[in-house]
Amino acid sequence: MASPRNEPVPNIPFFYPSVPQPPGSALQLSSSTPTLFKPITIRGQTYQNRIFVAPMCSYSCAPSGPQIGALTSFHIATLGHYAIKGSSLVFIEASAVSPEGRISPNDSGIWQDEQIEGIRKVADQVHAAGSKLGIQLAHAGRKASTVAPWLGRERGKSIVAGEDVHGWPNGVVGPSPIAWSSEGYAKPNELSEEGIKGIVKAFADAAKRAVAAGVDVIEIHGAHGYLLCSFNSPISNQRTDKYGGSFENRTRICVEVIKAVREVIPADMPLFYRITSTEWMDESEEAKTLGSWDVAQSIQFAKQLPSLGVDLLDVSSGGNHEHQRIQPHLTYQIEIAGQIRKELKQASLPLLIGAVGMITGAEQARDIVQLQKGQYIAEPGTNGDVNFEGSTKAEAEQARDLVQGDDSVADVILVARQFMREPEWVLRVAWRLGVEVQWPIQYGRGKFLKGSVI
Repeated sequence: MASPRNEPVPNIPFFYPSVPQPPGSALQLSSSTPTLFKPITIRGQTYQNRIFVAPMCSYSCAPSGPQIGALTSFHIATLGHYAIKGSSLVFIEASAVSPEGRISPNDSGIWQDEQIEGIRKVADQVHAAGSKLGIQLAHAGRKASTVAPWLGRERGKSIVAGEDVHGWPNGVVGPSPIAWSSEGYAKPNELSEEGIKGIVKAFADAAKRAVAAGVDVIEIHGAHGYLLCSFNSPISNQRTDKYGGSFENRTRICVEVIKAVREVIPADMPLFYRITSTEWMDESEEAKTLGSWDVAQSIQFAKQLPSLGVDLLDVSSGGNHEHQRIQPHLTYQIEIAGQIRKELKQASLPLLIGAVGMITGAEQARDIVQLQKGQYIAEPGTNGDVNFEGSTKAEAEQARDLVQGDDSVADVILVARQFMREPEWVLRVAWRLGVEVQWPIQYGRGKFLKGSVI
């Protein structure tokens, strides 16, 4: 009698044992399976659960030389491990489409062909584990050329990266010559229309490289005060040409980038867009004079995305001005995601919504993508949630009142910092929700046992 064979995963340049189904997938699907662990298909690509790893900057790439901006073994180990432990889609951190588009000299990049190989190695590891790989294409704009955050004087303070540490303080660009902050950031040079065309092309060229590297999903970074986001706001964009002034003009570069990327990627490749849904400047003096970017404009922008070929809107917020007035609590961005999704549903527009921000607990994650009448987002501090200061039962109930009904707040969740704390978070969430999922076979002896306390 022949011995059982340890079959390898096909089309991977190294041996990796195959599993019956990807880690993190429910072993049996039924009507009682939480939506969080039901597969979702986007443009023909199927994901075994609704838990995605959000892009997280690691500031761990070479700042100069032949390996500038290239992913390393650190990225293979870190991103690969999230896939091994059951995340269905793992995003590479914000990857600059041009050298001056990096946040710091140590950011990853995708502006030259030499950077393809590092991405391909990460793709091979993630694919071997049974997950999909995404990449976030980005340009830091007026928040570029800063040092890695742990080199800052104190938390929350930025330091300009000078030429002595491979920075480019005189080459920072933005929609207008307005610095992000009064200190810690370089004053940007205003982009010419020709320069804008060059950036649109850079996004398209980067997308081509991502496809060549074997990436499955592309996300365009239009949030957190980086270049595309800064064009959206009249606080940071005071141009008088066709890229400034009206809503249509301020969002023009975003639309051009989306069109350019969609045109060069395969028809079956999903395209995501991350947005700052509000810059939290409504009550500021700047907004009273100039206006600001808010949820209403985000909804207006979101309604254009399906016709442009965007499949999912990743709803974040803030990051465009030092005077933002934001008080993070457990549901502060999730509420906005639900509001945008509700508006899209009412308009019968097929755009998926991703919720992000302070998602830490199993029941909380479950309720975001499966919210029925009588249920609400789990209270902070319960069932494994991290109890963030300022999160209260009243806030959870406010989220319930906003989205109560027969629909969910979002279609997927994107989680970042919780994976830093617990790379096995998907497996732990499944255990807490009572869902039997496929474990990575190499870790099978460590599987959480039913009834065990962890």
